[in-house]
Amino acid sequence: MESLNRMAIELVDEALDYAEELNIGGYDLDNEATVLDFGLEFEGGIEAGLLLTEIQTAGMATPSHHLGEIGDAPIPYVQLATDQPALSLLCSQKAGWELTTDDFEGLGSGPARALVAEEEEFRRVGYTDAFDLTALAVETEQEPTAAAAAQVAELAEVEPSSVFLLAYPTASLVGSITNAARAAELATFRLSELGYDPLDIVSATGRAPVAPVTGDEQTAIARTNDAIAYGGTAHLTVREDADVFDDVPSTAAEDHGRPFGEVFDDLDWEFSEVPSDLFAPAKVTIDVVGGPTYVHGETDEELLVDSFDL
Repeated sequence: MESLNRMAIELVDEALDYAEELNIGGYDLDNEATVLDFGLEFEGGIEAGLLLTEIQTAGMATPSHHLGEIGDAPIPYVQLATDQPALSLLCSQKAGWELTTDDFEGLGSGPARALVAEEEEFRRVGYTDAFDLTALAVETEQEPTAAAAAQVAELAEVEPSSVFLLAYPTASLVGSITNAARAAELATFRLSELGYDPLDIVSATGRAPVAPVTGDEQTAIARTNDAIAYGGTAHLTVREDADVFDDVPSTAAEDHGRPFGEVFDDLDWEFSEVPSDLFAPAKVTIDVVGGPTYVHGETDEELLVDSFDL
C-alpha cells in the first residue's frame, strides 16, 4: 500500500501553491516546521475546507458539497465517499491526536497519526506508515508553536523541518466543512468499536450539513457535533452480516435527543466524559454484499433548526 503521508504531502504542496486563491497562508516556525493557516488569521473557505478534508483522508476519499435545506433555510451539505474506509477514515481522518505542550493545545487528525500508529485502529487494520514528511491537521484556536511541531516530529520520527501543521479553529468555515465531512468516518469508527472488522467495510459514504459559523469555539463545537448526530447520514457496504448494526447511529445512544451544547454543559466541557455512542451519524444504511440491507436511525431537523439558530 502506498504511504498515506506521501499522498497527503502532494495535496499539501497544492495548498501551498494555491494559498492565495484558497484564502489561506503559510509560514515557517523557528525549527523550520511549516504551518498552513486554514482559518486562524486567514479566512479560508469552502474550497480550502474540501482540500483540507482530502489531506486529512490522505487523498483516498472524495469530498464534495451541494446546497440542501434545513427547515426553510438553504444550507450547504458536504458528502464524502471512499473505497478505502479503514485506511482513509480510521488510519488518517480520525481526530485521534491530542497535541498538547506547555504553550499549545489542539486536536490532531490526518496521516501523521499513521507514522505513530499507537491507537487501537492501527492494530485492527494492521497498518503503519513510513515516510520522511508528514502532515497533521490541527483543530485549535491557537497558532501552532515550535514546541508543538517538535512533539509531532519526535513521535512521528521525522525532522521538525519535515512537519506540516494545518491549523484551523472549529469556529471557521473550514472547521464547519471538515467536521461535516466526518459522517462516514464516524459511522465506520462506531461499527469498528462495536467489534466489526474494519477490513470488511468495503466502502463508506457520508453526508452532513455545514453548521453556520459562529463567533466562539464552544458554540461551534456543539453545532458541528449536532450536524452529524442529528443531520448526518451514512451508507456502508460491508462483506459480513452482524447483529450490531442497529447500534451504529447516534439514535442508539441514551443521551440522543439532547443538543450537544446541553450535554457538554452538564459535563463541564470534559470531552472525555461524553458517551462515545453519541459521536455517530443520525441515520445509517448498511448494505451486506449478497445479503440484506439494513436502515437504522433517523435525523432530527427540528433540533438542527434550534442548534443552527435558523
